[in-house]
Amino acid sequence: MSEKDRTSMASEPAPTPVPRYELHCHLDGSVRPSTIAELAREQGMTLAAPVEHLVVAPAHCGSLSRFLSYIDVPLQVLQSPEALRRAARELVEDFRTDGVVYGEVRFAPQLHCRRGMTQDEAVASVAEGLAAGRESTGVATGLLLCCLRHQSPQESLAVAETALRHKDAVAGLDLAGDEQNHPATPHREAFELAHAAGLACTVHAGEVAGPASMWEAIDVLGARRIGHGVRCVGDRALLDRLRRERIALEMCPTSNVQTGAVAGLDDHPATTLLDDGLAVTVNTDTRTTSATTLSHEFGMLREVAGWTTDHETRVRFHAAAAAFDLPTARAPGAPSA
Repeated sequence: MSEKDRTSMASEPAPTPVPRYELHCHLDGSVRPSTIAELAREQGMTLAAPVEHLVVAPAHCGSLSRFLSYIDVPLQVLQSPEALRRAARELVEDFRTDGVVYGEVRFAPQLHCRRGMTQDEAVASVAEGLAAGRESTGVATGLLLCCLRHQSPQESLAVAETALRHKDAVAGLDLAGDEQNHPATPHREAFELAHAAGLACTVHAGEVAGPASMWEAIDVLGARRIGHGVRCVGDRALLDRLRRERIALEMCPTSNVQTGAVAGLDDHPATTLLDDGLAVTVNTDTRTTSATTLSHEFGMLREVAGWTTDHETRVRFHAAAAAFDLPTARAPGAPSA
């Protein structure tokens, strides 16, 4: 990462030698600002403002839709195999700098077909970039494909079919997007296809909508993990279900504050849920859009919520246990799942 990128991102402690696991990280929200600027120049695109102003969201966006608008420019430049390969490789390098030994990267291939690239080409390009990153860093990776709630069931089915054609490279299927206005049930067929093929599934839920969206993710789509899930607090039956079935919560504190899912970090339920025995994991969501790293996330939790080494150890254990594509031979010092 360039010096310019370092100064534009949130300040953070030096990377820890303790191995960490990232389960919820969107590729399009984690492209280095310097890479976005360079790709824009190469593609003849004129940016309307300094790149950081366009791709790093404010601390309080007020809504998920405004937060997602900061991913528009990265999506514009990630419309070629070369750009996707580079972004994926660099993200693995950033994992390594952050002390991550296993990172799952998710993206929606259907959003990268504006200039003629196919979903198959997009998936193959990201897989190649991740492989190059793994080879140069030793960081293990998993690749997830995202269906989108606002798109049609047929489009989600096409994404699931793409995932199965690349099952050697794809570890899981996700459903992302506006859960408040777009239910998960219409996408059931795509997830049934994934389950039948043995593909693991996670679903964004309980972020801007209430517990009902999480029940739907579990009962209708068969989610083994929940993206965010901050709205589960207060539904005792749901908490019991999550605990009993060890359904991991992919929590992203900085992002959750930015989107308004929680009012502030001191209101984030991660500590309460972790102490209540739920499989809480901590993730970045979007490293560039949220100007964060795992080191920064854990640092904030230590400062604001009083987290200790024990909290982080439990979170690491939950993440390792919930990983979709974690190699059997883990890095030295990694917790056993």
